[in-house]
Amino acid sequence: MNHDSYDDAYISGILNTVRTIAIVGASANEVRPSFFVAKYLIDKGYLVHPVNPGQAGKEILGRPVVARLADLPEPVDMVDIFRPSSAIPGVVEEVLAMDPLPKVVWMQLTIRDDVSAARLERKGIKVVMNRCPKIEYARLSGEIGWNGVNSRVISSKKPLMRKGFQSFGIRQR
Repeated sequence: MNHDSYDDAYISGILNTVRTIAIVGASANEVRPSFFVAKYLIDKGYLVHPVNPGQAGKEILGRPVVARLADLPEPVDMVDIFRPSSAIPGVVEEVLAMDPLPKVVWMQLTIRDDVSAARLERKGIKVVMNRCPKIEYARLSGEIGWNGVNSRVISSKKPLMRKGFQSFGIRQR
């Protein structure tokens, strides 16, 4: 797969089918990107599992934190990684030890490891690198356009009123 650009159908397909997400590197600090990405995804209806060894046994956004992917209480559809590119091979080892394997591994903005991506794809796992699911959801749903940013998405759909955020939504529940 070409990881330099992704088709909107590929990204929306992932965001529409994923239900449970483990966020590796989740932070309890409200100003950290991993915190507000977790909050946004929870508000959109995803079940988020924070993974952070320094916060294990505590809670982030009301969700119990585990130290490692092996400690998750249930299988997850996606692993979202907030760790530097140098940490990706180790996280991928943890991912490949999971049973069942997740459907998707998503590496956040500035994070890329083509060798690890190829390993995951050989196991049938979809990979997204150097993207943020929060930004992609907002762009594809048209929400990002509310802030004057060109999302390249035009829609005549009326926003859906949901708990937390008003949303054009790419997920139908």
